[in-house]
Amino acid sequence: MSYNGADLIFPNLGIVIQKLSRSITVFGGFTIYYYGIIIAIGMLCGIGVAVWDARRRGQDPEFYTDFALYAIIISVIGARIYYVIFDWDIYKNDLMSIFNLRKGGLAIYGGIIAAFATAFVYARIKKTPFLKLADTGILGLITGQIIGRWGNFFNCEAFGGYTNNPLAMRIKETLVNPSMISQELRDHMIFDAGVSYIQVHPTFLYESVWNLLSLCFLIWFGKYRQKWQGEIAVLYLMLYGLGRFFIEGLRTDQLLIPGTGLAVSQCLSAVLFIGALAVMIYQQKRYRHAPVTGLKT
Repeated sequence: MSYNGADLIFPNLGIVIQKLSRSITVFGGFTIYYYGIIIAIGMLCGIGVAVWDARRRGQDPEFYTDFALYAIIISVIGARIYYVIFDWDIYKNDLMSIFNLRKGGLAIYGGIIAAFATAFVYARIKKTPFLKLADTGILGLITGQIIGRWGNFFNCEAFGGYTNNPLAMRIKETLVNPSMISQELRDHMIFDAGVSYIQVHPTFLYESVWNLLSLCFLIWFGKYRQKWQGEIAVLYLMLYGLGRFFIEGLRTDQLLIPGTGLAVSQCLSAVLFIGALAVMIYQQKRYRHAPVTGLKT
């Protein structure tokens, strides 16, 4: 079946996107990329979810909107620093490009680390239990991740190796950064009507769906099963670490630990999962006979 040179295709789902736009132009020539728009939407929705959770727990919603002003800015900086550190060869000869976020280059783990650090400092300043802040703030964070991953869709990035599974995504080769095209993808290059395509795992989609399922579980758990402060945050680290470990293993654009062939995000995911699991086991034994506090936590 010919797709007439479409930009992006999900062949096993019958979805065809003839022209994939990456930006819009406003005010007579100013370009705004969809990547940035989606990240912004994710942030706003994340704030909304955190505020909603604060209300249902009887907390002050303004506490979380104020916190978000700091957390968003610092998390973006953290995400950029993480990306630059582990992809330094791209930036070392053009230091000013470090500040050019319009072309992407944000690593979510850097944002997560920065968000937790900001939450810890903010909680100390406001004399509020850090774990209490983390349980509600984490729902906003994962909401932002669910939406923000779709920025990768418009940038044609964050995909995996070749697959022909039901969710396989076919991308026009000219839309993709050549450094992200592995030899495996080149070996399975598809040609249609004179156009070359790579067919990949849509790992951005896998992660978005995994995070959505995790968010639903965390909301349910927080209402009906939570026994101790910090339990939602620890569960998030377990779930995200587990999902990201396997999804990262599929990707072709992994950031590697310098001097090794190890994917830094995959290693960090394993550490997070194991560490959070150990904490969860310890706390479950400690609170084995404690009553479920749920939204009162």
